[in-house]
Amino acid sequence: MFCTQCGTQMGDGARFCTACGKPATHPPVDEFAASGFPAEPRFDSGRQYAETPVAEEVPPPPVDSAWTAAPLRKRLRRIPKQKKIAGVCAGFAEYFDMDVTLMRLIWLGLLLIPPHVGLIAYIVAWAVLPKT
Repeated sequence: MFCTQCGTQMGDGARFCTACGKPATHPPVDEFAASGFPAEPRFDSGRQYAETPVAEEVPPPPVDSAWTAAPLRKRLRRIPKQKKIAGVCAGFAEYFDMDVTLMRLIWLGLLLIPPHVGLIAYIVAWAVLPKT
C-alpha cells in the first residue's frame, strides 16, 4: 500500500504514513476481524466509512464579538450615591448583580445572627472598601 500524499510505501496494517503523517485510507484493523471472523460494516446515516471520520471544523467567532475584547473586571466598592448608611450594600449588590433591597435584607439577616456577624462585616467593609 502507498501513501496518497507523498507516495511512500506503507505496511499493510499501517494507520499513518511514516514520512508525512497522513492517515491511511483504509479503516483501522479490529482485533475481532484480525482473528479470522468477518467484521461488521460501520454505518452512519446509511453510508459506510472509507476512513476514520474527521471532526467538523468550527468557524472562528466574528471579529466584533465579545470574545475579542477582554472582560471588564468587577471591583467591589462602596457607592455613596446609593447609600442609606455608607453605600456598602449598594456596592455588594452591584458586585453580585442583585437588587439593592434584597442585598440590604441579606445584611439585615446577618445583623440579627447572634454573634452579630453582619455588624462586624459591615463595619470592616465600610473601612476597607474604596469609595467611588
